[in-house]
Amino acid sequence: MGVEIYILDMFAYIGIFGILAISLNLEYGFTGLPNFGLVAFFMVGAYTSALAANAGFPYPACIILAMIISAIIGLFVSLPALRLREDYLAISTLAFGEIGRLVIKSEEWIAHGVWGISVPRAIDVSGAPLLTLSLQLALIFSILALCYFLVQIIVNSQFGRIMRGIREDEVLASSLGKNTFKYKAQVFALGSALAGAAGSLFAQYNRFIDPFVFFPTVTFSVWVMVMVGGPANNLGAIAGAALVQALERGSRIAKDYLPFLPIDPQNLRIIIIGVLIILVLMYRPQGLLREGRVKTPALKVSKGA
Repeated sequence: MGVEIYILDMFAYIGIFGILAISLNLEYGFTGLPNFGLVAFFMVGAYTSALAANAGFPYPACIILAMIISAIIGLFVSLPALRLREDYLAISTLAFGEIGRLVIKSEEWIAHGVWGISVPRAIDVSGAPLLTLSLQLALIFSILALCYFLVQIIVNSQFGRIMRGIREDEVLASSLGKNTFKYKAQVFALGSALAGAAGSLFAQYNRFIDPFVFFPTVTFSVWVMVMVGGPANNLGAIAGAALVQALERGSRIAKDYLPFLPIDPQNLRIIIIGVLIILVLMYRPQGLLREGRVKTPALKVSKGA
């Protein structure tokens, strides 16, 4: 029973971080926005959902509120940040992520500060942990599927083609009459909303959150997922999330099943991920799954001809 529950738990984390990877992929992979403060919007979604759930709201309202608040904060953060160059944008979003965590940690009136806050689960069958985890997986992967198809529709639309144009040459996109700042702000808000949804799922799944969960290492982990899986490929982002989470969660029980390892499995995990990043950047910089062709009406006509 223990191993089965641990495997289901690993899949739950794959689903949650798959949404986070799609969020970053939308911002960086398709639009070229280096968001190093992704954990901040993940945290905003988690705390918004936790506070709403404790106030008695049903879970659908909690996750919707988490997405709305995360999107609004993401939009306000983007207004000054997006006027910076790529490297300064990365630094400013990283700083915002850490500032947000320190505010939550210091201000106890928000959510009990360092003591954290308990969160009721959206689905919890008393006395049946396996059934509870199975239903949780159904919820998490349903939201993952919705996020995936939503982003796929967006990136294959005219809006998505403008996103790619901004990524490739923002000056050229501007010269063609596109308000690139407006499009980047919209993408940032949408990516923040998806991160908020992931945070909501994370909070209710774990039943407890505190500021120490939302370190910048969460953002860096998601970056690894996107870079390894394939920027601008949502299936690649999900595959990267599955690979990284399998290593991270699997290393926690590897010691019980692989006692002959010469080093601690947690340290081996870091080594494997580091080597994997180097190999991908050297031999397959486009990631495991390369960016696909844009599906446009013109492409369909050309195929029909």
